[in-house]
Amino acid sequence: MSMGNERVAVVGGGIAGLAAALRLRERLGPGATITIFEQGAVLGGKLRTGELAGGPQELGAETFLAGDPGGGESAAVSLARRAGLGDRLVHPGTTQAALVIGGTLADIPGGTLMGVPEDAAQVASVARVVEERDADQGRPLLADGEDTAIGALIRRRFGDEVVDRLVDPLLGGVYAGRADELSLEMTVPALARAAHTERTLTAAVKAAKAASARARAARTGSGNGAAGRPGGPPIFATVDGGLTRLVEAVADAAKAEVRLGLPVRALEPTGDGGWVLTVGAANAGDAAERHRADAIVLAVPAKAAARLLTGVDASVSGVLGRLDYASIALINMALPAAALPNLSGLLIPPVEGLLIKAATFFGVKWPHLRRADGVVQVRASVGRHGEEHLLQRDDAELVTAAHAELSRLLGGALPAPVDTLVQRWGGALPQYAPGHRARITSARETLRAAHPTIALAGAAYDGVGIPLCVRSGENAADDVADVVKASDMSRENA
Repeated sequence: MSMGNERVAVVGGGIAGLAAALRLRERLGPGATITIFEQGAVLGGKLRTGELAGGPQELGAETFLAGDPGGGESAAVSLARRAGLGDRLVHPGTTQAALVIGGTLADIPGGTLMGVPEDAAQVASVARVVEERDADQGRPLLADGEDTAIGALIRRRFGDEVVDRLVDPLLGGVYAGRADELSLEMTVPALARAAHTERTLTAAVKAAKAASARARAARTGSGNGAAGRPGGPPIFATVDGGLTRLVEAVADAAKAEVRLGLPVRALEPTGDGGWVLTVGAANAGDAAERHRADAIVLAVPAKAAARLLTGVDASVSGVLGRLDYASIALINMALPAAALPNLSGLLIPPVEGLLIKAATFFGVKWPHLRRADGVVQVRASVGRHGEEHLLQRDDAELVTAAHAELSRLLGGALPAPVDTLVQRWGGALPQYAPGHRARITSARETLRAAHPTIALAGAAYDGVGIPLCVRSGENAADDVADVVKASDMSRENA
């Protein structure tokens, strides 16, 4: 192999794999052969734009953070710009959502950190903070290297209501999980960092918010879209025309060979640091392909990665195989001339006992989706970790139940939908138990030490949300590109 003729396989065609493919093209140049293997019929993973009542409708993720926690624009915005979609980025008209408390709508308190307040008055309208619990005990909230469930920390320091009424619905919307099971370090990393130095939760929230404010100020000063927007730069963004457009643009920019409908069945390391991939359906027998690659980015869910790594490194496979997932269903309804509140949507705590956990009012939230015919698009979300039984109803039952619950919450019968579409995502969202980051870091180090030409990417390892998946794919691509280029250089100098 000579410089520029590298062969890299990307296993998985979701946004992490696509971001990896584009970064590989940028790093290795036009002569490299980059092949994306995706067992499904289309690229994009959970980024998929469908059609509802003649208009576009996101069937998975519908937005991404516009800014990076460290300042500057997010990895997703950067990816969109590099794929030629910078002028297609649009922002919400409102991000104000409501919280359901006791069956009625309440304002979500502003200024919290994933629902965690810096003082009791901030959330007094919806939750009581047991302030006397948050005493300074002369040591940081968390010891060095310690992680905890976010719910456990907040219940211990602020009481149950903050968790049940604020943190749980916010986490349910993002992770489809529960505060008492999810890692603080993975869900609110800024608060986790502060908890290692601050001695009260109140002080930790203040410190984390101050750090975030400094990052926002740095971003505002960088000129990345802040001008002309009252209150600073936009928080969220999407792509006009739908996120499938982002998928297609990144795939085009990567100039990769795309192999759809071809699952990777096995990985076999070769003696020279390369790999042989067995590709094809399980019943393909002798017809299965064997594909040679110098490096691999493995951008598939954790359980699929665990199966592929069983014969490569059993210990790493074991760590990945233990990661659990939550399944969800998204119930999309097109309603004729429905009067909706001026809200981006609703968040519903589990303690309310409803089927739906959240709703998004697309035509209110996104000005570019408002329709001249008055039809409004509403999406209800069902399913948290451990609630798979709720998804056993058929599509019609889910639509009927979601429509009825939204009607009650909004104070009157909504009109019958003119079109509906239920999108089910089995094993959609990874559930990060406390200690997740340390386990994944150790697994990656183990894998890298023995097989530096394979890298893991995706939500299973680095967090949910498009920017984190993009960054994960890019980091994995950088890792294997560094090794492949160093190997090339050694051969050239030999």
